[in-house]
Amino acid sequence: MPTRILLEGRPGMGKTTAMRRLAALLRTREAVGFTTEEIREAGTRVGFALETLTGRRAVLAHTGFPGPTRVGRYGVDLSVMERLAAPSIQPTAAPGRLVLIDELGRMELACTPFRDAVQALFDSDADIVATVHAGRDPFTDALGQRPDVEVVHLTPANRDNLPEALAARLEHRGPDEPSSA
Repeated sequence: MPTRILLEGRPGMGKTTAMRRLAALLRTREAVGFTTEEIREAGTRVGFALETLTGRRAVLAHTGFPGPTRVGRYGVDLSVMERLAAPSIQPTAAPGRLVLIDELGRMELACTPFRDAVQALFDSDADIVATVHAGRDPFTDALGQRPDVEVVHLTPANRDNLPEALAARLEHRGPDEPSSA
């Protein structure tokens, strides 16, 4: 059975940092997917960028984007999710690889093709680690309730050691080995 982990945490808890550290720690597993990061100007958050693990990067959301898709004060460029994120997590892009998704949030899930790609990925035999907000969302709640998904809560107590523990667990599980979960 594939390893499927939803790394759940409150905003600002360090989900992106944990995901980037996990990707950097992997030595025997090739990872595909993407991470997100804040865009700051003069110390104020004004948007979010998305970067695939292969280095493709684009601005996903910005206070200066007009929309029509808006999440809070940010206009969201859904084409970034279609052009970069969805292809990076396709099961065909990941045979034997680990798929890392940072994150399954309101901005990302506003894109129907991306949501469909996530569903297809979770229905495949890929190993997955994805970050999610601790708040309620019907899509991520349904993923977390699947019997083949483990929800791991990121907390101040475990956030420094969790990337290493996950890397060790995932390194010992190759694409053809049974899961220890």
